[in-house]
Amino acid sequence: MEQFTYKKSADVLALAASFADFTYKKHCHEEYAVGVTLRGIQQYNLSDSFQSSHRNGVMLFNREQYHDGRSYDKEGIDYVMLYIKPELVAEILGKKELRFQSPIVYDVSLARSICALSRAILDGNDETLCTEQLIHLIGMLSKTAMDAEQRKNNRLVKQAKEMMYGSIGNVLKLDDLCTEFGMSKYQLIREFKAHTGISPYQFFLNCKVEHAKRSIEASKDIYTAVAEYGFVDLTHLNRHFKSMFGITAYEYMSQLQ
Repeated sequence: MEQFTYKKSADVLALAASFADFTYKKHCHEEYAVGVTLRGIQQYNLSDSFQSSHRNGVMLFNREQYHDGRSYDKEGIDYVMLYIKPELVAEILGKKELRFQSPIVYDVSLARSICALSRAILDGNDETLCTEQLIHLIGMLSKTAMDAEQRKNNRLVKQAKEMMYGSIGNVLKLDDLCTEFGMSKYQLIREFKAHTGISPYQFFLNCKVEHAKRSIEASKDIYTAVAEYGFVDLTHLNRHFKSMFGITAYEYMSQLQ
């Protein structure tokens, strides 16, 4: 049986998930994603590496880090995940970003902190308490990461992403990107994928779904999200939404109400 429960507090989205046969397609999140495997073995391709998170494994995903996900076997997995906006991290740490060096760590204290905040959000605890737990958690996470300033950004990829963000409600115009960088379509796709692990089209679609999710959270109007971000219809949005979040956009909106 598949179960995906989402709830939000202190501007942090919590997920409690349980499934056996479901498989996430390759996607990423604009937020930092941190979670704990509670039961079973969770396996996923992360960038260019294959990962297996066993019980009590703390999973650390950097912003825009591509991954898929599945259970190791038919016994299934249970896990919790927190999606934390980079603006919150920057505010708490003094305008700094994070860059996790290890994708999975086995740290009992960190796992407890993630589970405590997840439980507080999912149980509907007071937002002040959730905020205090978030501050504590961010402090712990900062000790497992290095500043993003140590990371070298690729100019082409960074500018290509900015152009795609600027036309998120439309259809991806790959020719415009090719003209901007003086590259053929094949050169651009190869260069972009070499640095991100995903094609420009997949990245653009991922962004559309992420922004549609934010629109649903803000307006509680699923059809506004469909129209604003250029999906053909609700079925189109639901199909891609489920591949990233385990439930359809309509089911997600229902959980927020």
